[in-house]
Amino acid sequence: MRGDIGPDTVDGVGGGDGGRLLSIGAFARAARLSPKALRLYGELGLLPPAQVDPANGYRRYTLAQLERARLVAWLRRLGMPLARIRDVCELAPGPAAEAVAAYWARVETDTAARRELAAFLVDHLKGKDATMTKAKAQAKAQAQTKVESETQAQAGVGEARAASGLGIRYAALSDTGLVRASNQDTAYAGDRLLAVADGFGGAGASAGAAAVEALRGLEDFDGGTLRPGDLLNALADAAGQANRSVGEVVAAAAGRGEEAGACAGSDLGSGAGPAGTTLTAMLWTGSHLALVHVGDSRAYLLRGGELFQITHDHTHVQSLVEEGRLTPAEAESHPQRALLIRALDGSADFAPEVGLREARPGDRYLLCSDGLSAVVPSDAVRDVLGVASDPGRAVRDLVALAHDAGAPDNVSCVVADVSAIVEPDVSDVASAVNPDVSATG
Repeated sequence: MRGDIGPDTVDGVGGGDGGRLLSIGAFARAARLSPKALRLYGELGLLPPAQVDPANGYRRYTLAQLERARLVAWLRRLGMPLARIRDVCELAPGPAAEAVAAYWARVETDTAARRELAAFLVDHLKGKDATMTKAKAQAKAQAQTKVESETQAQAGVGEARAASGLGIRYAALSDTGLVRASNQDTAYAGDRLLAVADGFGGAGASAGAAAVEALRGLEDFDGGTLRPGDLLNALADAAGQANRSVGEVVAAAAGRGEEAGACAGSDLGSGAGPAGTTLTAMLWTGSHLALVHVGDSRAYLLRGGELFQITHDHTHVQSLVEEGRLTPAEAESHPQRALLIRALDGSADFAPEVGLREARPGDRYLLCSDGLSAVVPSDAVRDVLGVASDPGRAVRDLVALAHDAGAPDNVSCVVADVSAIVEPDVSDVASAVNPDVSATG
């Protein structure tokens, strides 16, 4: 790299070749970093100067340090945290390239999740703006006539009813499968909370159960009174508590020597390692479904006959697909397709994917562990969801599909249908309460 740094462009001090010393200003210009950044990187041990003058404190750098400095600058432009940059700089070129690719795959996954949230917020705020515009029009009408005011007020109430007139029907089923000796999955469905957790490691079953149990407090949560951002924050906080609960399980298992047990599902890292769990959960608010997701369990939406996967797999293989290094077809048979890059295991860098989806009558949601998605094609899943008469039938038929495919892993499914609440006719209610009352004239 000496060819692009000549004596006419860099104010050097000292001898030649790679050992030539550059002032901090000259080195900063060559590396396209600011002197302030160089001082920070030196303090962090990321890019220490080759020499510090004991008399005046002047920092000197060598030409040989330019390659590392430029790598640091490029990684900072990617937004990579300094701690991770330090790790990457210590790696050989091949592993460093893999580390950068894995980091960027995670960034793209997070960006995709935020894109969905941004789209929702745009729609939400547009709707809010329309509501405010309508309110202004109503206020103007009130100044004109009382009759118009009352008419508009009645219309506003009707819209509130329509917005809240949705309900869900749900069912959950968890099955050991045909190969595993025990079931480390947890599936839960309640009036507000839907959840699937796929535990792994010696204490995987306890980890999955602890994660879902930590979220069950949301059953009493009134999300309808919160703004979307506050709702997602509440869900993320609950997921953080779930992660801490799993951490307690992991620590207890480590004390008993169980953490290195045979994995019954996905692995985090290589080989048999510490216990943990995936988590995919949705919180019903009455008009929206808030989503939290970590790992390779999945959430799907069937809408208008089309099946959409609305979560991203946090796996090594999926990151290779996103990098273009594997095709989706190759990923399906990859030997490391269950290798997780994110899970609940009690670690401090826990980062859940959250999102918010507007509910529509006729929507059918599916949460499932990879015991279903890894062995049953999405077309077959769509066909079952499209014809099953109710959520209970749907979960039973999906588990049966997994059995037909050999069910090598535990299989868990939660299905929820969104439907409009139809208020019974007053005369029908009267007839039901008092059989002597006739509904006919």
